Amino acid sequence: MLDILITNGVVVDGTGNPFFRADIGIKDHHIVQVGGLDNMTAHRYIDATNLVVSPGFIDIHSHGDFGILRFPKAENLIMQGVTTAVTGNCGLSLAPLSDGAIPLIKAYSTTFRENDMGWGWGSFEEFLQNIEETGTAVNIASLVGHGTIRATVMGMENRAPTDKEMLEMQRLLNQSMEQGAFGMSTGLIYPPGVYAKTTELILLAKVVAENGGLYASHIRNESSRLVESVEEAIYIGEAANVAVQISHHKAAGTENWGKVSRTLYLMEEARNRGLDVTCDVYPYTAGATRLTALLPPWALAGGEKEMLARLRDHTLRKRISRDIESDNLGQENLLHAVGGNNIVIGYSKTHQALQGESLATIAESKGEGLYDTLYDLLIDGGRGTPAILLDRKSTRRT
Repeated sequence: MLDILITNGVVVDGTGNPFFRADIGIKDHHIVQVGGLDNMTAHRYIDATNLVVSPGFIDIHSHGDFGILRFPKAENLIMQGVTTAVTGNCGLSLAPLSDGAIPLIKAYSTTFRENDMGWGWGSFEEFLQNIEETGTAVNIASLVGHGTIRATVMGMENRAPTDKEMLEMQRLLNQSMEQGAFGMSTGLIYPPGVYAKTTELILLAKVVAENGGLYASHIRNESSRLVESVEEAIYIGEAANVAVQISHHKAAGTENWGKVSRTLYLMEEARNRGLDVTCDVYPYTAGATRLTALLPPWALAGGEKEMLARLRDHTLRKRISRDIESDNLGQENLLHAVGGNNIVIGYSKTHQALQGESLATIAESKGEGLYDTLYDLLIDGGRGTPAILLDRKSTRRT
């Protein structure tokens, strides 16, 4: 006798084959039979008429590691059919951490978390043990963040690593892979990942390859230099002989729409050459980041304290504004790409009255310029405030 018999469902098994109609028999928490099971009996019957039966979905791009210890039941995932979440994306993971790196990661991760979670671990193994001991309703496949490793070794320095620092980053990455990380992620628009050159990423990606892992990248630019950024990710994959996952692939800003035809072709070409390169997308026409991502990389160097000092310096504020307006950041320029009317304040404990309002609308209501409004928000406790980027035609940029 089966424990559970699911009948009359439309089965989509995840292999790429067309759907088919079948019954599914479950015993001892395992699927034991699929097909016509009219002659079987079970303790529990589930009629799946007019419903789809499928394996649990894998969320390939998640920041759920920042909430799984507080919400181990993961209802937000389970109710969508997600049973496996790949975490530690965009260069930001919760391990490995040194004592000196914890304040940096705490300050930088406020977009993703509201609680301090204890921070009672250092190594990747210790972090995973915390998840295991808490218990979760979903499988967690954790990546190790390049930004976290760099912050642990170098802080938020805007420079290349020394040979000694490079060896230490490689050691921490190798250790984390041996302790259960599935690969390494990068966040190449965020500090400190934004300061890494391609050579640094290749040297680390080779460590990932040696451990049979995955290189997942929030690439350097998803707007005006999208094509070049995808080319860099492919180059890293081929140079390191590592599988590449391009995160939340998009072309931000109306003037860049259509570029994905070129980038998808680049991925197809690379696959034909033998590189395992894929991408993921999200099913909506908006992105999300934090307000600090709108600033030039040089304005973020050194960490939050240094950034705030620059924003309070009127000479440096003018320099930041000129760089944004002239598109002279050398990296992603989201404010220039999508416009102030398309950047909307998300959930904010410090600015609840502004939730749902665009930067352009806020600036207009204050009688200020767009850039000054942004800088003042950041100074006034808005460093971790999420920004929603709407991908529609811009009507106001400055």
